[in-house]
Amino acid sequence: MSRLYEVMFIVRPDVVEEEVDKLIAGFTANVTNGGGVVKTVEKMGRRKLAYMVRKFNDGNYILLTVEAGGPVVLELERRLRVTEPVIKFITVRIDEEEKRLAKVKALRGVRRSSLPVAAAPTPAPVAPTPVAVAAPAVVEAAEPAPAV
Repeated sequence: MSRLYEVMFIVRPDVVEEEVDKLIAGFTANVTNGGGVVKTVEKMGRRKLAYMVRKFNDGNYILLTVEAGGPVVLELERRLRVTEPVIKFITVRIDEEEKRLAKVKALRGVRRSSLPVAAAPTPAPVAPTPVAVAAPAVVEAAEPAPAV
């Protein structure tokens, strides 16, 4: 059963661009040889890391969108783990999220189509008429009652 995954990995910042391209080509070949499909490859460029990882403060981010079965993704993760230039990676299954979003969109479409259409435009609001405000009454202080 084929599912949709996002695989993001971070490559050391001192690796040259040609080496990064070779890494990506190797990972995509691994997925396609296993029977999967790489939908997109997005190089997000060099970014600062949130915290120091293996003595690096920044790295080159790459995002792969992969449609494959579980064993293919496990093999891809194994290769990411043993590849020395890759300092961090994460794999997220996104097909369930896409199904949920499609369901929400369909529900919103049903709600919008069931709303009644207004026959006539609503009139513009009328400005309120000014109201005269009375001056506050002056209250004199009462004398205190004598103490017994």
